[in-house]
Amino acid sequence: MKRFAGAVVFITGASSGIGAALARRFAAEGAAVAVAARRVERLQALASELEAAGTRVVVVRCDVTVDGDVARAIAEARQALGPVSVLVANAGFGVVGPLERLTLDDYRRQFETNVFGVLRTIYAGLGDLERTRGRLVIIGSVSGHVSTPGGSPYAMSKFAVRALAQALDGELARAGISVTLISPGFVASEIRQVDNRGVRHPEPASPPPRWLVMPTDRAARLIVRAVARRRREVVITGHGKLTVGLQRLAPGFVAWIMRRFGVRSRAEARPA
Repeated sequence: MKRFAGAVVFITGASSGIGAALARRFAAEGAAVAVAARRVERLQALASELEAAGTRVVVVRCDVTVDGDVARAIAEARQALGPVSVLVANAGFGVVGPLERLTLDDYRRQFETNVFGVLRTIYAGLGDLERTRGRLVIIGSVSGHVSTPGGSPYAMSKFAVRALAQALDGELARAGISVTLISPGFVASEIRQVDNRGVRHPEPASPPPRWLVMPTDRAARLIVRAVARRRREVVITGHGKLTVGLQRLAPGFVAWIMRRFGVRSRAEARPA
């Protein structure tokens, strides 16, 4: 039996990476899917693929940094598919760099997407989730547990959504809504191709070793399983689990490793 038969799933940031993989996985589990992002041409290609397999899909252009945009997108999805029962706040990117090279605007830009964009998504879909006793899924990061030098804006934003998820887990439980925080490590995506202003470049900056990178389809299977079980938090990838475990058990040791070996966040993507 398909675990999400009859469900309506709304996913922000669905044009690539984890978002697109989740759309495919939820569709395979029987859900109708609303895919939302700024790059509509990619969404349309994804929708054509899913529709060919018999999935009900709606494409909605959506910028999570614009007030009212997510609410409009969810209203369109609701009209086409019915009330949302799984809401996935996935849209995000990473601002990186040492403090002295960053400005307050860099931090504001990071929070506008990764934190306030998540809040806009939740506010827009909360009524539907209350009606369906549904599931809220927030895509965080291992960086929401461990902050590395040179990555403070991104880590701050992911620490913030982890705090949000923990608070909402208790707040929304009485309404029958589960909150699942997903904390991925290295998963195949375009995040390393996007600079601090959100502009995508052809080549990724300082890619991690391939053996550390989990394919998006495998990550999506793990995420959908966690959502189906209404888990509170799942850390994705083996190295991610190791890093989070060490941070919880021996934070001083993790800090020593970073100082001793000069651990740094990834570089910002630049034009080739």
